[in-house]
Amino acid sequence: MAPSLLAADFSDLKKAVGLAEAGGAHWLHLDVMDGHFVPNITFGPLVVEAVRRLTDMPLDVHLMIAPPEPYLEAFARAGADRLTVHVEATAHLHRALQTIGDLGVKAGVALNPATPWEQAAWVLHQVDLVLVMTVNPGFGGQAFLPEVLPKVEALREYVTARGLDVHIQVDGGIDGETAPLAVNAGADVLVAGSAVYGAEDPASVMAQLARLRRPG
Repeated sequence: MAPSLLAADFSDLKKAVGLAEAGGAHWLHLDVMDGHFVPNITFGPLVVEAVRRLTDMPLDVHLMIAPPEPYLEAFARAGADRLTVHVEATAHLHRALQTIGDLGVKAGVALNPATPWEQAAWVLHQVDLVLVMTVNPGFGGQAFLPEVLPKVEALREYVTARGLDVHIQVDGGIDGETAPLAVNAGADVLVAGSAVYGAEDPASVMAQLARLRRPG
């Protein structure tokens, strides 16, 4: 379970982080948007650095920026534990992932809903996470796209068959109804924003999602 701070109250990040810890979240998900790769702007390394000072939880930083390469070092220095870059955002994906590893940070690769999973297959040995977007990236609060579930299933089959130690993360429209669908398809990391921070009891929602387990 990785609650997305994108949906939190930015006037009180300390409270938002505390709610995640109280709910038993495993990571914190930070969505970085540049207004270019996606039609929205969120925050940069300074906010990641501020969150880093608030918690020891792993910071899962999702870079929705193009190109990502000029900013990798800044986000690593800010305290990111993982940097996830998009297949669609760079012409030099292998090099970007290699740079992330050289910075001492875990690497992830992300796929937009319309991008075939096979475009990430050749770099899965370089990463510990593949992020499957279940909405079109750019804004929180969007409806889950069930058409993406076969992609999750195919990725789970691929990494299992090859014995790869790779998390499959889903992000977008995740709530109490859609999360079981994603988990049953093969996801093992859930990103939820509005469903968590828009709830009356965020900690309870996070705890509910954190209890979900893949079949078998």
